[in-house]
Amino acid sequence: MVIAMLVAAACGGGTSGPRTAAPSAIPGSPAPIDASSFDAIAGGWRTDFTRASVPSGEFLSGGPGKDGIPAIEAPKFISVADATFVDDREPVLTLVVRGDARAYPVQILIWHELVNDLVGGKPVAVSYCPLCNSSVVFDRTVQGRVLDFGVSGLLRNSDLVMYDRQTESWWQQITGEAVVGAFLGTRLDVLASNTISFADFRAAHPDGKVLSRDTGFSRDYGRTPYRSYDASGSRPFLFDGQLDERLDPVDRVVTVEFGAEAVAYPFSRLADHPVVNDVVGRQSIVVFYRKGTLSSLDRSSIRDSKDVGAGVAFSSSLDGRVLTFEASGDAFRDRETGSSWDISGVARSGPLAGRSLTKVVHGNHFWFAWAAFKPEPRIWQP
Repeated sequence: MVIAMLVAAACGGGTSGPRTAAPSAIPGSPAPIDASSFDAIAGGWRTDFTRASVPSGEFLSGGPGKDGIPAIEAPKFISVADATFVDDREPVLTLVVRGDARAYPVQILIWHELVNDLVGGKPVAVSYCPLCNSSVVFDRTVQGRVLDFGVSGLLRNSDLVMYDRQTESWWQQITGEAVVGAFLGTRLDVLASNTISFADFRAAHPDGKVLSRDTGFSRDYGRTPYRSYDASGSRPFLFDGQLDERLDPVDRVVTVEFGAEAVAYPFSRLADHPVVNDVVGRQSIVVFYRKGTLSSLDRSSIRDSKDVGAGVAFSSSLDGRVLTFEASGDAFRDRETGSSWDISGVARSGPLAGRSLTKVVHGNHFWFAWAAFKPEPRIWQP
């Protein structure tokens, strides 16, 4: 049933982008694996399989083939006022670069998984893996070259494997690392982004832009082919690894990493403790949680789905002073000045009104997926 829905989600295909010569080998890359192990899945690829840090057996087909789930190559945007197709409570991935604020409705991302975009003059790749509920935004500029990304049709630990059209190297979405091909060992720079409700984005950025449904593809936007996928106790699709049983596999977690320390903040605990003041790798941070954001992996219609809330992370240091936060109704309050802050990290009233907290690169993932790539992270306890 689930497999059939995933294959149906990918119908329609896509097209490949421009192709250029591959870069030379990258010094310090992981030791290569015997290229012959990739023979069974190498058809139709120009990938340099002599450069791989992951055995071929770790890659599984998700159903659709290469570009079977089509990335959005020329995204179009509309105003928040015109985005009437998005319910106020629907999740949107938000990105702000040099004042250019954009929202990517998950109801669209769930059918395409990748958007190659230019935001604030910066080439970015906006990615979403439904099977891991992971939203990550990458800088597409690598070693001075702008790459274009597509969906490989392959999964590793149930996570999306992206590929760049220039060299057809394979990149792991959750980690941003090239694991096969000419770029082996290279990591994409991750940009700070949030996944919050559309209403919260609109309140923070009334002049922001919203990804349009005019994608060039016919899809049932607003509905999900992954119905009931995030039901508690669900076994992740095409995941053969060892589950970390400290949390439910599909618990949503806010993830933060600094240095050698990685910490997960479960939504299930944040629901009762919506503000966490913490230190990760000697960096003072604050995690905000707010109810009012729907799941995209529950009911067939996203707007009818359950409320799972939204979790975001910021640096709690401002002007050299570490602020301490607490919940205050639907907002957040710092104890030092009494200013009131929203979930986008902007002070709306009080002595610090108009100031913004610095976004921290963080993830919103299913626990099983993040734990597969980050063994034994610290799990925050109230």
